[in-house]
Amino acid sequence: MTTGPGDISSDTAAEWQKVLAVFADEAEGLVASMEENLIALEVSPADGLLQDILRGAHTLKGAAASLGFQAVTDYTHGVEDLLQALIDGRLAPDETRVSLLLGAVDHLRDLSRASLAGVDSLGVVHQAHLVRLREGIVAGVATEAPPLLTGLPRMPESRSTARSRARMDLERLDRIVTLTAELSVARGRMAQFLSRAEESGARWEDALTQQREMDPLFEALQEEVMKVRMVPVGPLFRQHLRTVRDLARSQQKLAQLELEGEDATLDTAVLDALRDPLLHLLRNALDHGIETPDERRAAGKDPRGRLRLKAYHDAGSVVVELSDDGRGIQRERVRECARSKGLVAAPERLRDDELLRLIFEPGFSTTTEVTELSGRGVGMDVVRRDIEALRGSVSIQSQEGQGTTLTLRLPLTLAVIQGFAMGVGDQVYVVPIESVQECMEVPAGERTSEESGVLSLRGQPLPYLRLRQVFSLGSATPARENVVVLRHPDGVIGLAVDELQGDGQRVIRPLGRLFQGIPGISGSTILGDGRVGLLLDTPALVRRAILHASDSAVSPPASLETPSPANAPPAP
Repeated sequence: MTTGPGDISSDTAAEWQKVLAVFADEAEGLVASMEENLIALEVSPADGLLQDILRGAHTLKGAAASLGFQAVTDYTHGVEDLLQALIDGRLAPDETRVSLLLGAVDHLRDLSRASLAGVDSLGVVHQAHLVRLREGIVAGVATEAPPLLTGLPRMPESRSTARSRARMDLERLDRIVTLTAELSVARGRMAQFLSRAEESGARWEDALTQQREMDPLFEALQEEVMKVRMVPVGPLFRQHLRTVRDLARSQQKLAQLELEGEDATLDTAVLDALRDPLLHLLRNALDHGIETPDERRAAGKDPRGRLRLKAYHDAGSVVVELSDDGRGIQRERVRECARSKGLVAAPERLRDDELLRLIFEPGFSTTTEVTELSGRGVGMDVVRRDIEALRGSVSIQSQEGQGTTLTLRLPLTLAVIQGFAMGVGDQVYVVPIESVQECMEVPAGERTSEESGVLSLRGQPLPYLRLRQVFSLGSATPARENVVVLRHPDGVIGLAVDELQGDGQRVIRPLGRLFQGIPGISGSTILGDGRVGLLLDTPALVRRAILHASDSAVSPPASLETPSPANAPPAP
């Protein structure tokens, strides 16, 4: 069969698109590497870094030239000339020249994307910056680089294009997760059926054996599926190397970001949702935490502030820590702000952890001036809201004059949790097992129909909520109630329920549009018997219980009985 010209043209176009895709990925990687090395060069000049930067620029120029991208080729040649002057020792790699080269990196990124879009020419801005590069070499003096092409804070756009290319793959993975969830439900129903058949005396040994053999296969399948969605935090962390440098300079400060635990992995959806909270925290640390170089010298510190992003796995979660060596949180200013805003009647009576948590309240800010970075009282409350929407938590530690550490604890995945189920009437509610501290029985004298109250847990007050009243279930209070004690950075509370159903792996399903926003509920799950269980919004319930306890006059709390293990069923 003869191939027509139209077929050849179509095949050639397809191959050309593949070539362009390879160049897009290679160019972004080279530019990002140059950017990281320039930031490292500014902190600690080294010939090896300059050689690596020049090598990256030369590779980019060669790739662009092979595709006929003349604008990228010409501009990169000017960058190489300045880099060679630095390597030869004709110029010193000071902060001003690093800024000039970082500006050149932005132009290279912009020109590469423009060439891929079919625009192969140097714009006026690019030409002006290229002239500055060449003038700096001739005169031996490099002037301050012009403003960046994008406004502060700078976030690389390549991530969005990479995500768009991967969107179809992620949709397929989401479908696999959904199918896995349905298989989990079917397995649960089969297990219950076989158990009842065995108890009735029927001979189902072979079927039971097959079902038990299916368990490890199912678990292995689910584990592999979830691994596909797991990605390292390193690329997200490295994006902020430049962000921190530029934001600090905009405040006439010096700051360096150090990274640790870049290989720690978590679900793609969790990683994407972490971007905005992390940026808020970095902005806050630079504005409120890191001092000016003069202030740091007066305090005996290095003029350049240090921030550290660290990630590690812990007990089925990912922990992300952001620490700085700045001024720390000034407790007295927090008390004054809390008092003036009416957040707390007597802030001087608060424990230190309670006082520090006030910075997460909406509208809270100790800054008297509104700056480009902060001061409007929005940011930290958004961080807490976004992290808790991921079923995570945020806590803070600070030492005045030494620095502050914010700790984010996030689930590895949003699709599956190890959950603890509780029954109230005909309803089943689920909380993450890691938030369950212990379970115990409500004393007979405390079995009321009130929505909330306070019990005594080993001599300490324990605010609690009765889920029957919280969700207006209407049925009568049972003769026996259990309390599930939950721990959270905001405090420890109890949930009064009818029965404890134990823990197990739960596949989380989002609520339908009509049911989103229901107070106290954050999701749903299909139980082994096919019924729907509701995932509780633990942070919201914790704050509600604490608020009830502080606003209500409560009689002296009764003591709770001896605790039982969290996964134990209620005693007969």
